[in-house]
Amino acid sequence: MNRELGFALFDTALGRCGIVWSEHGVVGVQFPERSEVATLARVQRRFPAAREAAPSDEAQRAIAGIVALLNGEPRDLTDVALDLQDAPDFNRRVYDVARSIRPGATLSYGEIAARLGDRNLARDVAQALSQNPCPIVVPCHRVMAAGGKTGGFSAPGGVKTKLKLLSIEGAQPEQAPLLFDRLPLVAAGRRRPA
Repeated sequence: MNRELGFALFDTALGRCGIVWSEHGVVGVQFPERSEVATLARVQRRFPAAREAAPSDEAQRAIAGIVALLNGEPRDLTDVALDLQDAPDFNRRVYDVARSIRPGATLSYGEIAARLGDRNLARDVAQALSQNPCPIVVPCHRVMAAGGKTGGFSAPGGVKTKLKLLSIEGAQPEQAPLLFDRLPLVAAGRRRPA
């Protein structure tokens, strides 16, 4: 199906992001790259048919929500209409479950797989989320690996970006201790409790 796609870049607390939309909703969101030129190039590679334009009402609502969320305001973006017709059916089902995770909460890949009817699909869930065209609107950052570990994050900045987003939302994922966190602290004859 041929459809017209528009795109725009917009400023956030993380940097200049991009958004792509159709008449049916948001098609893609791009996190900031190392420069505005790189962000624009990535949007154009991902969506070569998109033309720069003033955001539609739906895209503007999404932009406002993304900007507010990245500024630390509690926002729920589940009301943003998405146009994910190019995504495989399984991926769309994963994205629907991910969108049900409220800000400040997390689910594991296995928990999403279980909600889809087969906990053994955890790797498939992770793969689908790595292909998420609308990060933050489809909050893949709220999905963790087993045992509360952060897992991966395919947006620029990787896991650091994921942790920043979770911090903004008030989520407290478990973290493996850093190298020096495991060592006893000896200062003024006292040891740090283990």
